[in-house]
Amino acid sequence: MIYKLLSVRLLLSIFFLAISFSLTAEATIEEGKKLFTDYCATCHAKNMTTDATGPALSGLEDRWSDYPREDLYNWIKNSSALIAAGHPRAVELWNKWETLMTAWPNLTDENIESIILYVNNPPVLPDKGPGIEVEKADNNWLYYLLFGLLITLAMILTRIISNLNQIAAIKEGITDYHKRSLLEILTSKEIISFLIFALVVLGAYTTVNNAVNLGRQQSYAPDQPIKFSHETHAGLNGIDCQYCHDGARRSKHAIIPSASTCMNCHKAIKVGSTYGTAEISKIFASIGFNPNGVGSYIENYDEMPEDSIKAIFEKWIGDEYLKDEGLEILDIEGEELVESQWNEIVKSLKNDHNKKIQGPIEWTRVHNLPDHVYFNHSQHVSVGKIECQECHGKVESMEILQQFAPLSMGWCISCHRETEIKFTGNEYYESYEMYNNELKNNQRTGVTVEDIGGLECQKCHY
Repeated sequence: MIYKLLSVRLLLSIFFLAISFSLTAEATIEEGKKLFTDYCATCHAKNMTTDATGPALSGLEDRWSDYPREDLYNWIKNSSALIAAGHPRAVELWNKWETLMTAWPNLTDENIESIILYVNNPPVLPDKGPGIEVEKADNNWLYYLLFGLLITLAMILTRIISNLNQIAAIKEGITDYHKRSLLEILTSKEIISFLIFALVVLGAYTTVNNAVNLGRQQSYAPDQPIKFSHETHAGLNGIDCQYCHDGARRSKHAIIPSASTCMNCHKAIKVGSTYGTAEISKIFASIGFNPNGVGSYIENYDEMPEDSIKAIFEKWIGDEYLKDEGLEILDIEGEELVESQWNEIVKSLKNDHNKKIQGPIEWTRVHNLPDHVYFNHSQHVSVGKIECQECHGKVESMEILQQFAPLSMGWCISCHRETEIKFTGNEYYESYEMYNNELKNNQRTGVTVEDIGGLECQKCHY
């Protein structure tokens, strides 16, 4: 009986050792990657070498090498406290960026070391666009090998315990002791109970892990019907975010701009700097603008047959090609270009729901909160004075738009705990008499979203 108990305890010890190893073996870089994604990626670039909302993290250790390691830990856990204490490096960072880093008091020193290790070994990003990592080698074979070794060890130790049980029985004078075979051991009640227990634990762990990540789509960068470049529009040409997404300042939704907004500029700019006629022609075809000649809107466009629309845009694409190439008639390459661009117009604007070229452009949604979550853009943009980049990253540098932040509940809560409201001179907050008086009397340095009820459940879940 004693040896049976030892056997079960041994199996349980090996099981938990396997779980521990699977969670911590190679844990530094892998854990660092997960922690970076959960805590750091909202403000720092994934390639570690370019600035984003926060500075590039490459060379982090060197920049803090003149100070004790604990200072770096304290900076990450609570930067505002270090700034208030007058730490030279903390004050230098604050003066340069003027953006308060979110405090992460729940991170341990070991967590931070894992993040630093990941920062020192960043993923290699392709040239295709932001947010897509090169597929890395699969190291799961290491865990499979470990699991196999542990199973083999368990079988050997079980066999040893069986032999010890036989020796103990002989010493006690038991002559009819039956030594169990390996098959009997593997099908015994103890082993089956252990396997059921292991499956329950592993199943629960997997279920909880998957539930936490359900609906998360950070770095999601889908293809769009039109290759719209935020880098060209918001970055190179300096178009303000709210010119196109004007709902952000006055309503719950930021809104996707209609083609008429695009036409404010593209009545004059008919040929794109990157794709020529290919992408802008899709806008013209959706809204009914004839770009030939001086350009004009087509009357009764909604009723126009597709062949007539095709003739208009094939002429437009062909004429532009002839002008660029200095030709009088289309060559084979030009004919193929015209046909290819027209096919792309049809493919981008027609689908199972819309059988016509005419009509709104159906963009693929990038950011999508669950239905039970209430979020109001105007509350953050007009009242809170939050810059778009705080949540959406440096959109002006994105050729392909991607979801920058995790948009998780923990991410929102951390922001509400640490973000100081633009309280002074903001008419919206005049009713908070106590906080205004405390600010005037220097009894507090700022008011956070948490202070005014920003962590109340009903604020976001209605």
